[in-house]
Amino acid sequence: MDTDKHGYSKVPEPLFIATERFDPTDGETWQKYFDWAKIPSLKEIVSLDGSLCPQLIKDFMDEDWNHIVKADFQLNYFCDLDYLLNRVSDKSRRNILGLYRNADNHISEAPAARDFSFIGYDLIDEDTQISALTNCGGFPDVFGNNELNSYGLISYFGRASEVRRVLAAQHPQDSHAQCELYALWRLNE
Repeated sequence: MDTDKHGYSKVPEPLFIATERFDPTDGETWQKYFDWAKIPSLKEIVSLDGSLCPQLIKDFMDEDWNHIVKADFQLNYFCDLDYLLNRVSDKSRRNILGLYRNADNHISEAPAARDFSFIGYDLIDEDTQISALTNCGGFPDVFGNNELNSYGLISYFGRASEVRRVLAAQHPQDSHAQCELYALWRLNE
């Protein structure tokens, strides 16, 4: 993480994304996933995993490029929450997520001056947009599915950081184990 001129860690820039919801209202698709995943407390998947919770904006308009984070693996993320909300105003089954990527510690400040709730940490293989937590069949030598909260996320920064580090060390050949850590906040709508 960057530091300021005094050597203190800076809060990373918040990112925003709109994703599809994935929960029991998805019927048989949800039930098959739930039976496969074996996450005991699971009530809904809230994730940056592109196959479980696809982004709602699939086709970008020219104007979008003025509001998108322009960095490697971050072209799906917006830096302007109001613009994103306007773009997905016609979508009802959605999650509006505010994110912090690879922070040095837990950030207790919501990513925007709106009604956001912190819901946990996701570990994402950015090459494939796959979550190491909910879409890799598990890594039982690193974490147990009973450690995941009702959204399929890790609730505590220290444990999420440890899982990230151990995954990379114990599974160096598995691309899904080489992850970025995202703090997820969800807009309460």
